[in-house]
Amino acid sequence: MAITAHEIEALLRESFPNAKITVQGDDGAHFAAEVIDESFRGKNRVQQQRAVNAALKGKMDGNNAELHALGLTTKAPD
Repeated sequence: MAITAHEIEALLRESFPNAKITVQGDDGAHFAAEVIDESFRGKNRVQQQRAVNAALKGKMDGNNAELHALGLTTKAPD
C-alpha cells in the first residue's frame, strides 16, 4: 500500500503540531521532509531524526514498509 505526502505530513503533525512541515515526493515510496520545530532546540541531529522516525509510527519498519525512503532535514526555528 503506497503512502502519500499528505499522510506523512498528517503523521508528523500529530507529534509536532506547531512545526513548519514540508513533505515532497509523489512516487508513493520515496520522500523528502523538512521539519522545523522548537522541540528540536538543544538536541543533536540524531535525536531530532529519532523523534521524527518515532512520529511515523512504524511506517518505515520492515521489508514491506509503506514508506521506503525519507530524506530528512530537521532543525529548530531561527
